[in-house]
Amino acid sequence: MAHTQRTDEQKQRRNILLVFAGLVMTMLLASLDQTIFSTALPTIVGELNGVDAMLWVITIYILASTITLPIYGKMGDLVGRKGIFMGAISLFIIGSVVGGFAQDMTWLIAGRGIQGLGGGGLMVLSQAIIADVVPARERGKYMGIMGGVFALSSVAGPLLGGWFTEEVTWRWCLWMNIPLGIAALAAAFFFLHLPEKAKGERGRVDVAGMLLLAVASTALVLTTTWGGTTYAWGSGIIMLLICLTVTAGALFVWVESRAEAPIMSMKLFKEPNFIKTTVAGLVIGVAMFGTLAYLPTFLQMVTGANATQAGLLMIPMMGGLLLTSIGSGAFVSKTGRYKWFPVVGTLIVSGALALLSTMNAELQVWIICSYLALMGIGLGLGMQILVLIVQNTFPNSQVGMATAANNYFRQIGASIGTAVVGSLFVTNLGNLLSERMSAAGAAQGGDANSFTPDLVRALPDDVRSIIVGAYSDALTPVFLYMVPLVFAAAIVLVFLREKPLATTIERDGGAIKEPEPEDLDTDPDTPAFSGSDLPGDRGEQSMGESASSGAKATSNGPRHRADLPPL
Repeated sequence: MAHTQRTDEQKQRRNILLVFAGLVMTMLLASLDQTIFSTALPTIVGELNGVDAMLWVITIYILASTITLPIYGKMGDLVGRKGIFMGAISLFIIGSVVGGFAQDMTWLIAGRGIQGLGGGGLMVLSQAIIADVVPARERGKYMGIMGGVFALSSVAGPLLGGWFTEEVTWRWCLWMNIPLGIAALAAAFFFLHLPEKAKGERGRVDVAGMLLLAVASTALVLTTTWGGTTYAWGSGIIMLLICLTVTAGALFVWVESRAEAPIMSMKLFKEPNFIKTTVAGLVIGVAMFGTLAYLPTFLQMVTGANATQAGLLMIPMMGGLLLTSIGSGAFVSKTGRYKWFPVVGTLIVSGALALLSTMNAELQVWIICSYLALMGIGLGLGMQILVLIVQNTFPNSQVGMATAANNYFRQIGASIGTAVVGSLFVTNLGNLLSERMSAAGAAQGGDANSFTPDLVRALPDDVRSIIVGAYSDALTPVFLYMVPLVFAAAIVLVFLREKPLATTIERDGGAIKEPEPEDLDTDPDTPAFSGSDLPGDRGEQSMGESASSGAKATSNGPRHRADLPPL
């Protein structure tokens, strides 16, 4: 009997590890593709002759994944996650195939857009599926690993992009997703066993809300992308986009306040902590992705680093982020105190941005790396804690929607940050090159749209110095523009209310104390915890009830048998 029990537990352990490996793989693919092109961009735009469309290679992916985040989250709740998850992986693979064979920038951007449509599902469903297959007591360690994957990808992306560009071809930034995506698809098909969604649990799909959210998000990013570059800020098309953003946003609020099953309930915004953490998350998205997207270009064009070296130079940022993310998480778990971590972290990020704005061609590389490490330290102190605060604010019946909404606004910040930094950079670069390049220099340097790091390094010294100076002076002031914005976010976070972290699971009408680890090692045929064992129908709880007690639990655990053994 004991032998049979151990065999069953080993089989269950193996199954969950296989599922988790597939989820980590998909999470890694989705997050890598937000940054992998940053070191490859100079070569890509030179080869495809499209520096004026450079920012869209990154922006379109982030925009597409952002729009689909809340949609995938809500549809997974309504109809079940496995089929939608596999569909998202398939879309991601198709986009990788399309982009990998691109012959011009339009073709590449289309492939990246298809990737983004799938990437949004990979990010949000990977996290949600963990709640479907792992008991709440054990879920923290898995989510922590996923947070580490996101931090790793922020630097591994530029590094891999640089290596592929230098050693093989930049097209492998896309082609590598094909075998890995197929492996993740197979893992989901064979090993991911989720409960069927009962038809009675399905509400009316909020189609109007989804469409309005997509329109508002797209119009906003197009405004920040085209404004001041493709079109003047006062032009008719920009004014039309601004009006469309405001109108679609207002209609979205109206629709969501009346929808039967809204993808983003307006009740979320009645919680002050949610508003403050969401504002801070959006600003952090602006700063983080605005920096990650174009700093590798600076390193290649200004310091003379090749694509691989530019990726390696981003490692201090990853190291700082991992160190403080793990350390602050351990401290919070031990003491239950968390308020000042995001405040201090955001202040550190603002200081790091101020230091980055002082960079120039003469600055030693180790100093630049120290600035990046400082920024990573600040980001690590705040990112995961903000999500924790959101989840600790709402009951279990609302925590999934709240987390998705918070992630959406952080991704909106990433879209805006990438677009605004890219727009300002490209505009400044074009103006500076026009002003500084003499007729003789322009003739020797060639078309500015076709500049690559190798081409710039091969130019005569006088021409190269003009181009290097233009790249430096075009990008570094943009970092300074973000300092007051990030500092303001730190001030907002000072007013967070530090509610006690939940130590119980609010499930089906009652607060249940988290079981001890030994309680989970029971007969494998007996659930370690099941919501069906408790009274009540669906355990719904009003927003008012959640606000009255900060110690209520927010586990987003499954409502079916949680009989998997702990790792």
